[in-house]
Amino acid sequence: MNIFLAIVKKESLHIIRDKRTMLIVFFMPIVQILLFGFALSMEVNHIKFSILNLSKDNTSKQISQTLINNPYFEFIQTYHDIKQMQDDFKNSKIDMTLIFDHNFAKNQIIQITIDASDPNRASIINAYIENILLEQFDMQNFNIRFLYNPSSKSQYVFIPGLMGMILMLICAMMTSISIVREKENQTMQMLLSAPIRPFIIIFAKMLPYFFISNISLFIILLLSVFVLNIHIQGNLFILLCFCMLYIFLALSIGLFVSCITKTQASAMLICGMVFLIPIILLSGMIFPTESMPKILEFFTHLIPAKWFIIGIKKIMFMDVSLSFLLKELIILLSMSFIFLFASITKFKDRIE
Repeated sequence: MNIFLAIVKKESLHIIRDKRTMLIVFFMPIVQILLFGFALSMEVNHIKFSILNLSKDNTSKQISQTLINNPYFEFIQTYHDIKQMQDDFKNSKIDMTLIFDHNFAKNQIIQITIDASDPNRASIINAYIENILLEQFDMQNFNIRFLYNPSSKSQYVFIPGLMGMILMLICAMMTSISIVREKENQTMQMLLSAPIRPFIIIFAKMLPYFFISNISLFIILLLSVFVLNIHIQGNLFILLCFCMLYIFLALSIGLFVSCITKTQASAMLICGMVFLIPIILLSGMIFPTESMPKILEFFTHLIPAKWFIIGIKKIMFMDVSLSFLLKELIILLSMSFIFLFASITKFKDRIE
């Protein structure tokens, strides 16, 4: 335990004395949240929808069939009760639902429910469905209901994506240089001569970065709530635990990079280029993954930030329980153990 604490103290002093690390931790989250949170915008063009038809008259069937045949829409299923529809919204299986009530044949009023956690996507869906109903059916009686983000704030799109990008870059960059620095400073042999197992060294090096990464997390959340006026709907404890799991994954990835590189420059380059571009392009942060070609969409499943963004949206804006987060939790946990195991294995190989 004394050796473990000594390594933690040594790594903590490295962090505090390294001005670049402190700049990354405190300055980068503030700049990126404020810059991208106010400046970015996006477009999407792929719509998953379902139908709840309690009327079953000819007009409702014609409207339903028109949307089913429309290339911009993807029909998921027909519902028979509201509960199933609500669950599918929380699981992000659908973007929109058309509801025809029992009195539709008389009042000709359609209830349209749209997932507005992505406001740009919601505005496009709204425009499409309005055009179809007005131009093809000359209908003007429809009520639009936006779920999760009724004011259609664009920050609700970018904050989860920015959190995924910033936390991954900060955590991976910091830990990616931890072992490489020992090699360059020629202190690795002294560290290895200590009577302590390799996985204890790995955890001892990770611990200070875990704590300082949580400082970055709190900075991001505080800016999101008090500067960008984001209202967190879900359980704060679940939100923090989910973010900490993602931080642990990012630190594990950084340690793996540190074990396979020889210089700090190459470690920083790998983290900056290999992780940054895929996160921006393939995580769903800016471009919807559902609109990508199937082969490209397959690779998006390998991006940790994608699952973090999906999960954090569910917690922050949909107020879901843990049962709706099982998929994202299992994937992030699996990735964490894979990279941590790979880091320990690679570290042992270097020792031997």
